Amino acid sequence: MGKPGFPIPQPPLGAAGTPHRQGDGEPRVPHIFTSGCQAATEPKAQIMTTSTLNPARTLAELKELRALTGNADGAQRVAWTDTWARARAWYREKLAALPVSVETDEGGNLWATLRGASERALLIGGHLDSVPNGGWLDGCLNVLAGLEVLRRIAAEGTPPVTVRLVDWADEEGARFGRSLLGSSAFSGTLDPATVADLRDRDGITLPEALAAHGVALERMPDARRQQANAAAYLELHIEQGPVLEDLGLPLGVVIGTFGVERHRITFTGQAAHAGSTPMDRRRDAFAAAAKLGLEIRGIARRHGGVCTVGSCITRPGIVTAVVGECIVTLDQRHMDAEALVAMLQEAREAAGRFAAEEGCTVTWEPIWRIDPIPFHPELIAMGEAAIREVAGTAHRLPSGPLHDAAEVARAGIPTVMLFVQSLRGISHNKIEDTLEEHIILSVQALDRLADRAIAWIQGAAPAQ
Repeated sequence: MGKPGFPIPQPPLGAAGTPHRQGDGEPRVPHIFTSGCQAATEPKAQIMTTSTLNPARTLAELKELRALTGNADGAQRVAWTDTWARARAWYREKLAALPVSVETDEGGNLWATLRGASERALLIGGHLDSVPNGGWLDGCLNVLAGLEVLRRIAAEGTPPVTVRLVDWADEEGARFGRSLLGSSAFSGTLDPATVADLRDRDGITLPEALAAHGVALERMPDARRQQANAAAYLELHIEQGPVLEDLGLPLGVVIGTFGVERHRITFTGQAAHAGSTPMDRRRDAFAAAAKLGLEIRGIARRHGGVCTVGSCITRPGIVTAVVGECIVTLDQRHMDAEALVAMLQEAREAAGRFAAEEGCTVTWEPIWRIDPIPFHPELIAMGEAAIREVAGTAHRLPSGPLHDAAEVARAGIPTVMLFVQSLRGISHNKIEDTLEEHIILSVQALDRLADRAIAWIQGAAPAQ
């Protein structure tokens, strides 16, 4: 909660006019999602004014984009599709009114650059792409709020540092299953060979889809050139979770992104007739997998992390047969690297134990992993101060979902994110929503943070 002496905003009202809250006492939030509020350190350089900022325009543009690229089922801006290209063309029209240079890099990322007195650059980013049937704010709020901040800075003349707004390509990975594609090309972590064989559900390969939009997979790592002169990166995003709503707060500053371990786990037993095989003679692969699915909840609670079995395939997959093979996916996340290792080890031990109990074998196949990524402490403090200016109370929390900001931080660029409250904690769904007054506050907070970051870049020594 807020520091003593700062007013705490009232919880937002639900559909029936009642506050969204967990109970009459202090909200109960898992400790991995909260680290309280800390005093912010102000940069010494003077903070600029924000008299020309118009957050209402951002709200109107979000609605305009929703009408252009969504339908009754939600947003349809899946990357490398015609609808996504339409969204980008619309966005380019907005940029055309500004004194910026616009380019698409080798990774498919769209950059708008406002040249400053210094080549050292403040980056602000987000993504226009969405999941199928997605929400109206995920990703695009980041870009359009950044656009409004860019307008305000441009209206004041040549900024002291260069300001660059980036729309990252394919953050969601919705079509081919590889998230953070454009930003990983920027950071240098993308290996084209590992994604060259990816296909969508229609059999189209990733290289084919990229080529249709002017991107060559083998050249994507050349996007690393965009790192030149980058001094700081800011990203605003909806929270996509319930923490800020439970606390009754509109905004929070993000301390970093969770580390992730993802595995495909195969339990192998013996397919047999469902009617003639006694219960004590069965080698039921699903039974072993089901036990693991329940056990991971306790593992997550013990360590203060999250664990999810997100997919389950059974074979032969018919109602009259005992399951001979069961394949599940396990996603484990934590902000602490050692705790993440412990969670994985306990899941492995549990899987082996349950396989033995059910007369099965078990194998593990890694899918993907990433270490926890902490954000820059000075930028976190600046984000906290910016939030307090517009909302009265600031709160620190980690991000469970991955974001492009994680890839930027992996490149060694000082990074921070701001979160704005998500109603009901729901995202990747057409009912995703945020109160309009909170959207307004989020644009204002990003703007204040941008000024602080510019002042910090002016006073900071160049990165070695």
